[in-house]
Amino acid sequence: MQHASTAPMARPRPRWWTELPLLALVYAAYSAGRLVVRGDVSTAVDHGLRILDLEKTLHINFEHPLNRLFTAHSSIGIPADFVYASLHYLVTPAVLVWLFRRREALYRRARTWLMTSTLLGLIGFTLLPTCPPRLLDATHGFVDTMAQYSSYGWWGNGASAPRGMSGMTNQYAAMPSLHVGWALWCGILLWRHGRHPLVRAAGIAYPLVTTFVVMGTANHYFLDAVAGAAVMGVGALLARPVMRLADRIRDRLGARFPRLVATTKSPVVSAGCNTSAGERIPGQRTTSADSTDAPASPDADASDGRASRADTAAPTGARPAQDDAPAAAR
Repeated sequence: MQHASTAPMARPRPRWWTELPLLALVYAAYSAGRLVVRGDVSTAVDHGLRILDLEKTLHINFEHPLNRLFTAHSSIGIPADFVYASLHYLVTPAVLVWLFRRREALYRRARTWLMTSTLLGLIGFTLLPTCPPRLLDATHGFVDTMAQYSSYGWWGNGASAPRGMSGMTNQYAAMPSLHVGWALWCGILLWRHGRHPLVRAAGIAYPLVTTFVVMGTANHYFLDAVAGAAVMGVGALLARPVMRLADRIRDRLGARFPRLVATTKSPVVSAGCNTSAGERIPGQRTTSADSTDAPASPDADASDGRASRADTAAPTGARPAQDDAPAAAR
């Protein structure tokens, strides 16, 4: 028997009972981090005003006309508030579930990309606490549409959080905009890996709509949206190195605590060994043993069996019936 080199062991398929706690842990750490790293209000306001001044200098303060539009027309402002307060928490988990069920080979990298970018966003909130446009003084020309239309939704006057819970969120975590970052993550995956044209169209529309909504509701500056896209770009570049690091840590833990890390059996039946021609694993047909045998139908097997029995029963000196035919016919 010829022995081949052992094939590299495949990584185990992600399981929902391990993925769900992992994602919940990362999001809980992100939410708790936002609360812990609150900066003082005066510093956050200064950062917000500097961003606004820079946008005015570059003539890219698109949040001003959008906010006036959302404020003047409730038919636009109210749906936009619902989009801001809900889709952020619905579409992203839905895309994760879709990838887990339909795109298994892609899921792990996409999930790592999302988590890495989210943690990078938390670093941005820590280093640059920023007052959103809606919390600036009214003289700067912004109206908080979440407060203006709060009677139509579940959110309160303080934030997009449910009424009475605005104190449990950091309202000065505006830079970068992870609303835009997560929407861009969803959009890229839907556009690249969706099969239906409507799914691909949604992949383009969703991040664009989210960008307009976060500015029109005065929750983010345009540069917040740009920073959110940049964070997702850096997260995409870091996804593979982070996965390699996680694999090395997992391998070391597996070597030290083998019972804590599940192992994956080799997908090769012979466990990396090649069988020579004529050898068979008990109970298994192989093409190496019968390379010249063509697969026969049940009727053909039956006819062969009948022919064999007829040949056995015939007298020794008898010639087959077909031998009586003329040579030309044969």
